[in-house]
Amino acid sequence: MTEQSMEPVEGATARAERLRVFLVDDHAMFRAGVRAELGAHVEVVGEASTVGEAVTRIAVTLPDVVLLDVHMPDGGGRAVLEAMRRTHPQVKFLALSVSDAAEDVIGLIRAGARGYVTKTISPEELAAAVRRVADGDAVFSPRLAGFVLDAFAARPDAPVADPELDQLTNREREVLRLLARGYAYKEIAKELYISIKTVETHVSNVLRKLQMSNRYELSRWAADRRLV
Repeated sequence: MTEQSMEPVEGATARAERLRVFLVDDHAMFRAGVRAELGAHVEVVGEASTVGEAVTRIAVTLPDVVLLDVHMPDGGGRAVLEAMRRTHPQVKFLALSVSDAAEDVIGLIRAGARGYVTKTISPEELAAAVRRVADGDAVFSPRLAGFVLDAFAARPDAPVADPELDQLTNREREVLRLLARGYAYKEIAKELYISIKTVETHVSNVLRKLQMSNRYELSRWAADRRLV
C-alpha cells in the first residue's frame, strides 16, 4: 500500500496506536483476549485483576484509557474509579462488563467512568470506543444510554441511591438479580463462574442484610427496584 493510499485513515490509525490502555478484569483469559483484539489498535501498557493491584499499577503507568470490569473482588470497578479520581483525575475510564443492569451502569458513571459497554461488543467497536473516550467523548452501548439519561433526568423510575441496595457488595447484587430472574443456585454458579456453596453464602448474606427470610421475598424486593 502506498503512502498516498493510506492518507485518509493514517491520522486516525496513528492516533489510535499511540493510545496507552490498561486492562482491569479478574479473568485472565478475558484480559488475554482483549489484549489480542486491541493489540493492533492501541498499546496495552498493563493489566490488573484486583482493585489494589489496579490502583497501584495505573498510578505507575498513567494510561490514556482504562478498560474496567464492574464486578471484581474487594469493591469492584467502582472502588478503582473512586480511588483514582482522587489522585489521578486525568485518567479516563471505560467500563467493559457482562452486566447490563441499570444500577451498575449508573453507579460507574456517577463514580467517574466516561462510558460503559458490554462484553458483547466487537473488537472494532471496542477500539473505536476507546478512541472516543480518549478524545473526551462519552460512549455507551445503545440500550445502556437510556439508563444514564433517566438517572440524570432524576426520573422516579430510575433509582440511583438506595441505602438498602448500597449495603450489598457487587457480587451479592449479581446473585440477587439472577435469583430474582428465577435462576436456580446451580445456574447462578455456572453463570458467575463460582461454586454452588459460594452462591449459598451470598444468598445468606443478602437475606441477613435485607432482613428477609426467603428467596421469594428477595425476588419481590428486587422486582420493586427494577433490578431484574
